[in-house]
This record gives sequence, structure tokens and C-alpha cells, in this order.
Amino acid sequence: MLSVVSTQVKYCLDAIKVLKNDPSKFLFKFGDEEEIPMRLTSGYFITMNPGYAGRTELPENLKALFRSCAMVVPDIVLICENMLMAEGFNTARDLSKKFMTLYNLSSSLLSKQRHYDWGLRAVKSVLRQAGILKRLSPNDAEKLILMRALRDFNTPKIVLDDIDIFMGLINDLFPGCNPPVEFKANVKEACEQCARDPELCAFKEGKMNIKCEERFIQKCVELYELLVVRHSVFIIGVPGSAKSTIWKLLARACTHIDHETIFDIVDPKCVKNEELFGNMNPKTKEWKDGVLSTMMRDMSKCQGKFTDS
Repeated sequence: MLSVVSTQVKYCLDAIKVLKNDPSKFLFKFGDEEEIPMRLTSGYFITMNPGYAGRTELPENLKALFRSCAMVVPDIVLICENMLMAEGFNTARDLSKKFMTLYNLSSSLLSKQRHYDWGLRAVKSVLRQAGILKRLSPNDAEKLILMRALRDFNTPKIVLDDIDIFMGLINDLFPGCNPPVEFKANVKEACEQCARDPELCAFKEGKMNIKCEERFIQKCVELYELLVVRHSVFIIGVPGSAKSTIWKLLARACTHIDHETIFDIVDPKCVKNEELFGNMNPKTKEWKDGVLSTMMRDMSKCQGKFTDS
């Protein structure tokens, strides 16, 4: 595939040399020759991380068409300081050092879990959440706001064996700061009500028979708060740890408070790859949708049970 791509890139580069500033069309060979317009404002960029899992080296004929550029490791402390300043924090310099000290210590002291992320992407997510809390409570102490964001956003993804170590690190870096955990009151009440009332929790597979336990309700609310700031969330746990029950109860609770929740369930292990993602018939060149592509199309076009609200 990459060898084919290198040939196509070569066609485009040759056309630029010939056309220069003339945005006329050129012949592009992709199977059959096709005349397409040249857009001089577009470009190709390839990110290569050495030693990255699952990543292969570029073939020489493709590598020769690109100009190499070396990158350095970003200064996350400086990035953190600037983002805190942009979010309105006056003590951004001191808070950024505390922030990165916590993440560096967590990376070295906590157990190595596959879902743990202490890198730049995770840092930016927490900083955005801290900015939201800053605007909601502008009169609160800034270290209190950042401590709440670090605790509430990271605690749901930390396994039980590591939670004491993580909370110990936070308490050492933010001494005297222990704000109460603030959950969405209406969501928590709806979860408790749906857990107590078997009629509200009736799904196709029957009534859920849930015991309204505090830790279970807390996990439901934590999942809701993660979904507010994340596009994609994984629920991880051993069999029998109520993973499915948590999101099903939350879906029913959100519907109960007039926030209608519609969902689809897919078991990727029961179908082949082409049945899951879709495939093209090699003879007729006709595309056949898979399970996921059909679901995504129904969601985007508000077909079936999905609505624009």
C-alpha cells in the first residue's frame, strides 16, 4: 500500500513542478487515469515516532519524497503554565509545577495499567476541566480548584490498589485542601431513584434488581461526568464488577430526568471484520455496510430510533 501511495505522491509533486502557480488540472493515475484539479494550499505530513508499537518504517521510495524534520520532547510544565494562564489562573507558574510533579510521581509510583495516561493529552483534558471549575467558582482559591480537578477527573480511572497512593500524593502537594466531592445532584438522585424503583429500571432483558449502594451510585455519576468532557470512554473491570449495570442504569436515569438516552449494543467478537466495518465486493465493486457503519449512518442522519434532539 505504501509503495502505491509513493507513486501517487510522485504524480502530485511532478504536477506542481510543471504547473507551478497554475491551478489547472493534471492527470492523476489511480487505477484509471483521472483529471483532477491541483490545490496548492494542501500538503502531506507524516508523524514518525521511533519505537512506537505497531508502527513500521517507511519504504525508501516514499521517504525520499519528504523532507525530514527532527522534533524535541515538549516542555509540559511550560505548556501547563500557559494553559492555566489562558484559563484565568493567576498563580499558574506554581500550580503548573505541582501539576506535573503529581503526574511524574504517579507515572513512577503507581502500577502500570494499560489505561493509565500521564502524558500531554491527559494533561490538557484536566486543564480544560480546571478552567470550567474556575469559571463556575471564580472566588474559590486556585489551588483548591486545581486540586478538585486533578482528584475528580483522575480518581474514576485509578484502580483500587493505587487509589491510596494517588490520594496521598495529592494531599502532600496540596496540604490543607480537601474539598468535598461535588456530584450532579439531579443525576445522583435520578440514579438512586431508578435503582430503588424496579419499574424505572426495566430493560428488554428484564428488571435489573439493583441494590442502591453508595459506591455503585458514585460510579454511575463519575461515568456521567466523564462523558460530559470525553467523546469516548472505556469501562474497565473484572467480570461481575457491574460494568454493564452501571451504564444501563445511567442511561435510564438520564432518560428519567428528560435527557433521553438511546444506545446500541454491539458484540464485536460475534461477527467478522468485514461484517463489523463493511466491505467492498471485489467483483461488482459494490460497498456493503457493516454493523458499525450502519449504526453511524443512522446516528448522523437521525434515522430509525435516533432523533436530532
